[in-house]
Amino acid sequence: MTPRKKKQTKAPRDSRRAPLPRIAIECVTPELDAGRFPVKRVVGDDFRVSADIFKDGHDLITARIRYRAMSETEWRYAPLAYDFNTDRWSGGFPLDQIGRWSYTVEAWTDSFRTWRSEVDKKLGAGQDVSSELVEGALHLEAAARRVKFGDARTALRKTATHLRDVDVHYSERAAAALAPATLALAEEHFRPRDLTSYHRELAVQVDREAARFAAWYEMFPRSCGVDGCHGTFADASESLPRLAELGFDVIYLPPIHPIGTTNRKGRNNALNADADDPGSPWAIGSAFGGHDAVDPRLGSIDDFDDFVARARILGMEIALDYALQCSPDHPWLRQHPDWFFVRPDGTLKYAENPPKKYQDIYPLNFWCDDRENLWAACRDIVLFWIGHGVTTFRVDNPHTKPFAFWEWMIADVQQRYPDAIFLAEAFTRPKRMKHLAKLGFTQSYTHFTWKNTTWELRTFMEEYASEETLEYYRGNLFANTPDILHEYLVRGGRSAFRARLLLAATLSPIYGIYSGFELCENVPVREGSEEYLDSEKYQIRARQCDSAENINADIAALNTIRRENRSLQLYDNLAFGASDNDQILLFAKHSPGNDILVVVNVDPHNTQESTVYVPLESFGIGNDEYYRVHDLLTGAHFTWRGSANYVRLDPRIQPGHLFRVER
Repeated sequence: MTPRKKKQTKAPRDSRRAPLPRIAIECVTPELDAGRFPVKRVVGDDFRVSADIFKDGHDLITARIRYRAMSETEWRYAPLAYDFNTDRWSGGFPLDQIGRWSYTVEAWTDSFRTWRSEVDKKLGAGQDVSSELVEGALHLEAAARRVKFGDARTALRKTATHLRDVDVHYSERAAAALAPATLALAEEHFRPRDLTSYHRELAVQVDREAARFAAWYEMFPRSCGVDGCHGTFADASESLPRLAELGFDVIYLPPIHPIGTTNRKGRNNALNADADDPGSPWAIGSAFGGHDAVDPRLGSIDDFDDFVARARILGMEIALDYALQCSPDHPWLRQHPDWFFVRPDGTLKYAENPPKKYQDIYPLNFWCDDRENLWAACRDIVLFWIGHGVTTFRVDNPHTKPFAFWEWMIADVQQRYPDAIFLAEAFTRPKRMKHLAKLGFTQSYTHFTWKNTTWELRTFMEEYASEETLEYYRGNLFANTPDILHEYLVRGGRSAFRARLLLAATLSPIYGIYSGFELCENVPVREGSEEYLDSEKYQIRARQCDSAENINADIAALNTIRRENRSLQLYDNLAFGASDNDQILLFAKHSPGNDILVVVNVDPHNTQESTVYVPLESFGIGNDEYYRVHDLLTGAHFTWRGSANYVRLDPRIQPGHLFRVER
């Protein structure tokens, strides 16, 4: 019986004859969630990209970054260099404008370099390379055909002819082939046959510098009146020079819109308000208008414009609260009742966060049948205030609104206004907070307020200052808020306020305080509560800004030091040192030519001393090397040697050291 022949199987071929990849491009960084979200940078940064790139065989390859800004139609290119020790390709390009950028990696077989390498090796072995020189001539002739005219075409043809000239010894011809000028010409006009791109384009969101470095101050304009009267924008303008002298960059205002009267809250969140109680600014909307109006007791929209202009003259910008909720008197209740949650009995559902109840606030139903119009109306609020000079928004409770809304809204606004900044006020689970940052929030509140021991602070900051998290998350360390008066401040008094200020201002390039912090206000509404007594959320608070307990000098000094030291303006340079005393925290921040060392006593009641261990590797200082540390807060100088050194801190005198390391 004749054996049956096996049917031969052909190599697979794409029906559209798409070229099969010949080069592998893997592990591209930075890449967030397989390219699902953009990473974040600041204008002026040198954006670094790296990848694993390789192919079969021994051919040499060349690789580059392909990139462009959102406003550009043509791609730009930057070379990638190969590092033998890490077996990795890396390179970078400058981010010279704000907005969304695209980038990817591509590579190809560099046939001319491969040919040069083979010729060079054979010459070194004393071999005749006449045949190889003919191959080189073919490369150069192909390159010449891609040049229509000019000196380059002439030079390529001339060199190719020389390589074919058998009357010249092969070593002399090879010298011309290996010349740097020949390589430059060949590379300039080389057309790869197997150009391979990474399988996805990636994105980087480039923000202005204020996204990474700023000192925030939260104030209620209505508390700026004379003799406890309801303040106006004009009154608030009189406070701006003081805040500029303290060194703040951003003045954040709670909602400035008309406040509803239905179910208005009274003092200390009382259910029944007196006739003169101003109500909570977060109960937005009345007969005077909604989110695109100002409370008439504060003034007119023209008065607000003047307030914004005055801040800008003083080198500051105004941030507005963006709270997507309505009082029962908001115009939307009449115009679009279907935008709210309706209970089975026909009543509307007010906001709750058990055990807290907000009878004066109705949440929006973002998944209502008229969703598209609701979302557009919410976006248009932001566009309205951008038209009045505001490009920074503190977003109230974003974790209670749909993720899809934030991703759409922020992208839509930033496409029109790339300088827009959004701060997420989301005190929720860490994964949810991080996801909001991925969706587009420029900055984020953190759990810093509740981190008060050295172990808590170090663990917390090591997570949020990790390389992976910093690709998309910028923590704004607010030391207090109208809702959060931590027990540490209640029991620690002025020393605790000074320590927390020092920590917030140096651990992160972005930090903030709520008004009253500089006066060490720390009386809770009741024992164990984080709510302030006589909370400014529900009443006007007249303050004496130069009261005896104030820490204005600390604030002004720290904000000046932050501006003068590049290390304190960056996120990715935090390194902790050790201490023999768990009440003493030590950390370092490095930037070329600027090394900072911070030592803080977190015990606000007692003097603490310790041997601390400086992370010398951060500064490039040897273990036996002498160096000077200059306390920028007090002016004191000390000479230290090596890692282990002694500190003693009395919180009643100075809560910590802010050293600049000097060689």
